Amino acid sequence: MKILENLKFIFTAFTLILFVACSSDDDNTVTDEEEEIIDDSTVTLTGEITEDTTWTADTIYILDGKVIVGEGVTLTIEPGTIIKGEEGTGSLASALIVQRDASIYAVGTEDDPIIFTSVLDDVTIGDYIGTLSTDEAGLWGGLIVLGNAPVSLEGDATEQQIEGISASDTYGLYGGDDATDNSGTLSYISIRHGGADLGTDNEINGLTLGGVGSGTTVSNIEIVSNDDDGIEIFGGAVNVSNILVYLGHDDGIDLDQAYTGTISNSVVAQGVNSDSALELDGPEGTLEGTFTLDGITLIGNNDDDESANNRRMADFRSGLLANLNNIYVTGFPSSSTVRLNGDDSATNYNNEELTLSSWEIVLPSDITEITEIFATTGLEEVTTTFVDDSTGFATAIEAGAATVGADTSVFAWTYANTQGELGF
Repeated sequence: MKILENLKFIFTAFTLILFVACSSDDDNTVTDEEEEIIDDSTVTLTGEITEDTTWTADTIYILDGKVIVGEGVTLTIEPGTIIKGEEGTGSLASALIVQRDASIYAVGTEDDPIIFTSVLDDVTIGDYIGTLSTDEAGLWGGLIVLGNAPVSLEGDATEQQIEGISASDTYGLYGGDDATDNSGTLSYISIRHGGADLGTDNEINGLTLGGVGSGTTVSNIEIVSNDDDGIEIFGGAVNVSNILVYLGHDDGIDLDQAYTGTISNSVVAQGVNSDSALELDGPEGTLEGTFTLDGITLIGNNDDDESANNRRMADFRSGLLANLNNIYVTGFPSSSTVRLNGDDSATNYNNEELTLSSWEIVLPSDITEITEIFATTGLEEVTTTFVDDSTGFATAIEAGAATVGADTSVFAWTYANTQGELGF
């Protein structure tokens, strides 16, 4: 990674001031965002950004609680910029939230990715590796992008509050009627050590996309050591490519509420605290939508102790509608399965509205038949040949012999590849 000149010249700390945002027309606009200048290369922010703003690589930005990109505002983040989240749980959890009708253009490069990490990480300007172990998770919140694209909600509501944000905070709403909505561009971003706890079973995902439209570009993102899901997408139609989720503490890729986009060329590499590599749900209301996964690699951790029973390769739930193609699975314990869950999902499979093709699986050492990898649960009124059919869409292969899955060479730039010695 490029080594930039260290610009940390220490000055006397300023007191907390309101940031005065100047434009060509009005020099007296005051934002709701508070900015504390700690030294010439570190700025602490909290509250709402109310004017177009650029974060630059010669400054480290500290998120003190929620920092919200306001309606009609664009936040631009330059390559190589470092953003750190303060410690805190519940209402004090830190996160960057791009609300509906706001935009973010966070575009890094392979040599200069944008880094989101914890304030406890001593990664400095021009550095990349940092000082935290990949065992450390839940130290701050995460990155949340919300849009106006359709979502399928209970009672056919058209909008909902995103998980992880208090119901009283209207900037957390997502959903609408614009499938092509554009929330900006995210590319070459490393998100590390997030997932702060907001309450029982309520953590922030590494990257959350709620009602994000197809006009938005999301590619070349890694999520490392998050205490909740790596990436979770609630409805919307955004297409996502080149995603790497590494050592998450819950699901790797979680899709909900009639998401209708495509996720391509992506990897989930599990750790000892992981749950399902893929947790895929169908619609919650009458609005239906089908998404596609294409070129996905799932890497287990081969841990076959009792706690590994929840580490499924994939879980298909809640009337899932999807096309799941070119999936490579390796390194999972014998207790892991690809599970068809519930009558609704089974019905969709039977009707060819949930399809699988070209799965290649490295069987655990004590598994001899591909059908042993596939399972059903929660079937009360519906019968299905899902398990028997697996011989038609899945093949057992030797490790290293895959012809499907992700092109992992695109992840050579990642922190996970460097720290995890993934060999990408």
